Amino acid sequence: MRVLVMGASGMLGTDLLQEWQSDELIPASSSDADIRESSQVRALVDRHRPDWIILAAAYTDVDGSERNRELAFAVNGSGSENVARAAAEFGAKVFYISTDYVFDGKSARPYKPEDPIAPLNVYGASKAAGEAAVQKFSKGWCVARTSWLFGASGSSFPEKILQASETRPELKVVADQYGSPTFTRDLAVAIRDLIQANAGNIVNVTNSGSCSWFEFAKEILRQAGRKTTVLPISTAEANRLAIRPAYSILSPNSLTAYGVTLRPWQDALSVYLSELRDRGKLV
Repeated sequence: MRVLVMGASGMLGTDLLQEWQSDELIPASSSDADIRESSQVRALVDRHRPDWIILAAAYTDVDGSERNRELAFAVNGSGSENVARAAAEFGAKVFYISTDYVFDGKSARPYKPEDPIAPLNVYGASKAAGEAAVQKFSKGWCVARTSWLFGASGSSFPEKILQASETRPELKVVADQYGSPTFTRDLAVAIRDLIQANAGNIVNVTNSGSCSWFEFAKEILRQAGRKTTVLPISTAEANRLAIRPAYSILSPNSLTAYGVTLRPWQDALSVYLSELRDRGKLV
């Protein structure tokens, strides 16, 4: 099987290439094709003729999307449509990486794939547009909604917390937003397993368990052996530009239906910290 990985130089794309050795993976970055340019996307897909295209390329700056709405929709919306159209033309299926931020956070239980979406911010709306484009224009597709990604191959929340703890004795972290931290290595393995199972429709893919950002930060520092104090604050006190859902925990049932289960996020965090140490990023 030939799999074209668009966004291969990103945090998830890097881990995909490392974790998936059993098939032919073709890495592609923005230097190979700007997904905003349909002719570039079409030429790339025509050249490689993959069986699947993993669309991990995206504009992921949540607050930046509020300032750059046109860019967010050009990449995440129109760009996804370009990939879906090219995939359909050359007989490839599309595996689209989406987000928990397509939901409004008002649920009282973990979100299921069939629950209505209602994004609160531009980033979530642009990813919802990408989902719609993939579903409309692809002849075969799978959408994986995931959340709170962290990995050693890119900048993420745990590394930022660790860096801040080196110079600050006290950190303030939002305590009223809940989700599931997801290790990109585990997500990569799940994507491999889903594609090999020829998965379709929408699947929720996160590590097991959930927490608040405050609880996440405390566990990061505890496992890293840091003594920095973490204080809980509200979303309002954080005063971020983009509105975040208060609750975006995703039900794992659609994933376990394929026989795939991801380990608890705390165990994944331990592996992540070990990887940081191996890379000399954590003492």
